[in-house]
Amino acid sequence: MDNVTHSLVGLAAAKAGLERLSPRATAICILAANAPDSDIVVLIFGDRWSFLEHHRGITHSILGTVCLALILPILIYAIELALARLRGRRLEINLAGLFVASIIVSATHPLMDWTNNYGIRPLLPWNPQWFYGDLVYIVDPFLWLLFGGASFLLTSRTRLQQIAWAALGLILTLLVLFGSMQRRGLSNPLVVRSFWITAIICIFLLFAANAAKRWGTKIAIASFVVLLAYWGSLACAHSLALRRAQEKASWLAQVNGETVAKLAAMPTLANPLNWECVFETDRATYRFDLSLTGGAPVAETIRFERPSTETSSLVQTASQDKRAQVLLGFARFPVVKVADTDCTTQTLVSFADLRYTEPGKSRGTFALEVPVDCPVRSEQR
Repeated sequence: MDNVTHSLVGLAAAKAGLERLSPRATAICILAANAPDSDIVVLIFGDRWSFLEHHRGITHSILGTVCLALILPILIYAIELALARLRGRRLEINLAGLFVASIIVSATHPLMDWTNNYGIRPLLPWNPQWFYGDLVYIVDPFLWLLFGGASFLLTSRTRLQQIAWAALGLILTLLVLFGSMQRRGLSNPLVVRSFWITAIICIFLLFAANAAKRWGTKIAIASFVVLLAYWGSLACAHSLALRRAQEKASWLAQVNGETVAKLAAMPTLANPLNWECVFETDRATYRFDLSLTGGAPVAETIRFERPSTETSSLVQTASQDKRAQVLLGFARFPVVKVADTDCTTQTLVSFADLRYTEPGKSRGTFALEVPVDCPVRSEQR
């Protein structure tokens, strides 16, 4: 998930009661909610391919999450101890309380990251296997509303806090109303934008009605209850999408004389009724969109065949590139395309993860073009 969501989850957890465990517990909750993404420091020493290789790696594993959850309270305690001695005051911080808050909130980060189709590797360093929840899109406006609304109601006591929340709300509103946060944008923009505006108005009315004074921590607790219900409903929709995707995939594979080997139904932005489906057969990889309402698909089925024997040497050569090895190690549904199979001097071998893009259509992290020298033909000797 995005770091706005993680931060709001951490703040809501603090307001649900964890802030009572110790002074600085709220700060610990926000930091712990984002701590696993500290792997971004890789960008200081490497490039985007190094980041792709290590992102959601050891810091998102069980071992890494526990270590970070223990380190954060120790750092905060050490800082507070130094300040207390410098100012000659008594140390009020409760280290045990900080440990409890940090461990609980740190666990939310890999859990929420698991729910989307990017996945996590929780068993590192012993096992590099990826695990995917395929329930929630990597950016979810509903979660912004859920945890942002709860946190806003409970932390808007001063004028400065209200200005900060207004600024964040404005930025997120502009993203929802005018931004395009996925490959094809919102599939149901009118519904999502209407829901967003209605929810913002309701949150403002609750603030005006002084809901925080009436219900207090119950608001934050309720946000987590709603999250569980939301995940449950998405799990039901995902199960239905998988069944229907399996039916269509089996039919497509049968038409081409193939057998389905692996299939995934993945969420789309702010629409639990539309799912993006990708599957592999013994000869090709496919992608198509699926609507649970039975409507027509958004786009036609895309099919990429595996490298032929004629191009296998070119692909094998390109695969030796360090960037290609990183991408292929990350890709859940890797596909490859050779620009010119009858090349005489040099050609491009394009790799991509079909979850996110197609070969040759993107210069981002999930696609790569590797120039390869063509093999010398016998007639040229």
